[in-house]
Amino acid sequence: GKNEYDLLVVGGGSGGLACAKEAAQFGRRVAVVDYVEPSPQGTTWGLGGTCVNVGCIPKKLMHQAALLGGALKDAQHYGWNISQPVHHTWSVMAQGVQNYVKSLNWGHRVQLQEKKVKYFNIKGSFSDPHTVRGVTKAGKETVLTADNIVIATGGRPKYPMDVPGALEYGITSDDVFWLKESPGKTIPLLMSYYVSLECAGFLTGIGLDTTVMMRSVPLRGFDQASHISKIKQICFTTQQQMASLVTDHMESYGTKFLKRCFPTKVEKLKSNRLQVTWKNADLDTEESDSFDTVMWAVGRAPNTKTLNLETAGVKTNSETGKIIVDASEATSVPHIYAIGDITEGRPELTPTAIAAGKLLARRLFGQSSELMDYDNVPTTVFTPLEYGCVGLSEEAAVQRHGSDNIEVYHAYYKPLEFTVAERDATQCYMKMVCLREGEQRILGLHFIGPNAGEVIQGFALGIKCGATYSQMMKTVGIHPTCAEEVTKLHITKRSGLDATVTGC
Repeated sequence: GKNEYDLLVVGGGSGGLACAKEAAQFGRRVAVVDYVEPSPQGTTWGLGGTCVNVGCIPKKLMHQAALLGGALKDAQHYGWNISQPVHHTWSVMAQGVQNYVKSLNWGHRVQLQEKKVKYFNIKGSFSDPHTVRGVTKAGKETVLTADNIVIATGGRPKYPMDVPGALEYGITSDDVFWLKESPGKTIPLLMSYYVSLECAGFLTGIGLDTTVMMRSVPLRGFDQASHISKIKQICFTTQQQMASLVTDHMESYGTKFLKRCFPTKVEKLKSNRLQVTWKNADLDTEESDSFDTVMWAVGRAPNTKTLNLETAGVKTNSETGKIIVDASEATSVPHIYAIGDITEGRPELTPTAIAAGKLLARRLFGQSSELMDYDNVPTTVFTPLEYGCVGLSEEAAVQRHGSDNIEVYHAYYKPLEFTVAERDATQCYMKMVCLREGEQRILGLHFIGPNAGEVIQGFALGIKCGATYSQMMKTVGIHPTCAEEVTKLHITKRSGLDATVTGC
């Protein structure tokens, strides 16, 4: 054709790279443009997108650092002599995490080269529906034309623009993983997004004085089915129940919570510390305290502003700024597609973006017609006590099938490892949402406890395959594990009986 490329991908994150590499396997001419706008605090990073650089990967590694701190405390109960107090050195952890992330950046560059995908480090924008132009750091203009274009530019953290000092003095998740020195006494200020609880959890876990300020429900934007905020199936009772178990556990391990508080301003003191002033909605008072670091976690905004989408005719949701797509990831312009966090009503999850990207490339260039299935996507929040889930929440199930047609089995359980260590297991909880009739098909599974992601992953296959409660009861558990408790769930919520597991 007259265009230079068969496929041009705008955005080099998990979804965009997966799509580009898959298309290249079909022998197509493929290019990727990627550009990281420095954060307001000047943080920048390499190829690979949010997950690799400022998301899942560094977060899970820092979560692991905090879990090891907890293990050191447990170890003494198991006979290990560990001289107290133990100290954590932020810079050593940060260096290790950052070096690993940089190795992934390099790996992505190498893979693109090997698969003959052209890579342009430019900030691209549409000049017409088949053309993207951008300027290199050196100021050289590049113009790229393609038959098909995939937009996969993801999102970036928002700042609360109505709070004076927020932008000047605050950081976000874009910065926290790249700090060279310890953030010290930290206040993640949030509208209760899961990322702030994950960060507060690992900061507390490595011994930092951490306070979380929250306006409303914790874990907002994490709705049991996926990390989508404000969608039809958001479900406040499961969400609040699970979230309050997670936050109760964090509180018992030293994270402080300021509930129903609204930040009003951030000021820099002569000591270089930051004074945060807030309004307490319950007491109707104004309060303040000083911190070393203020981190905002008030949601994410899609990276669409500089793409010049209007010129290409690509429609967005005026409220969220996200791109409207159909089941085949197509936008309002037939040859322009969008995948990942930028798309309206899709989960903001790395594995869904990767899967959607690969499937899109196969449909475009490999005679496939398979669409991405966004139902029963499992996911986990890596708070100190992890929360994993797959499928519907209790509320979404009730909404869909009616409360008389739903049975919920639940249990409070105690991980064996917690016993000798004398750890509190009050918040270890699971529930399974099933249809009430016949074989009782499983609609959703929710699990709070150690290794929640590892536990939920396997069950996700069963639920994807249409597993039923009666099949689950015929499944033999592996003893002694936390996951085996799922195969023994027998107390229904409806019964009102105590759901605490007793005996081994």
